[in-house]
Amino acid sequence: MSNNPENTRAEGLTAEQFTAPLLKNMPRLAGDLSHEGIQGLGNPLPMLVVNDGDELLELILEPSGQDYWLKPKESFMVTSYGDWPDYPFEAIHEPGRIVVWVVSCFATVTFRNGNEVPGGYQRPAGAY
Repeated sequence: MSNNPENTRAEGLTAEQFTAPLLKNMPRLAGDLSHEGIQGLGNPLPMLVVNDGDELLELILEPSGQDYWLKPKESFMVTSYGDWPDYPFEAIHEPGRIVVWVVSCFATVTFRNGNEVPGGYQRPAGAY
């Protein structure tokens, strides 16, 4: 979860609403939570995230809580996979951070060339 729990998608949702996409998509993964396993869910929908600022920008992917750090002018592609009930993403901007909620609960983060961005990428020393 993000470091700012009052700004989460889970707020205001019932347990059933929050877990429905997870319960629908999880059995199709057959336990493979790898980059390739998530892509195997199909139904990809990408969203470009760009740091147009002058400082490092933290990207938090929810509900997993994984962090990625974008240098100025850098961009990543967040791609949702599987099924979702309404819309695939919810983005929340905070100073120095963008939180992307993936409604299906399963997504990948890649460079624009399609290569996987590793979790914690470019995390500054002492960030956590």
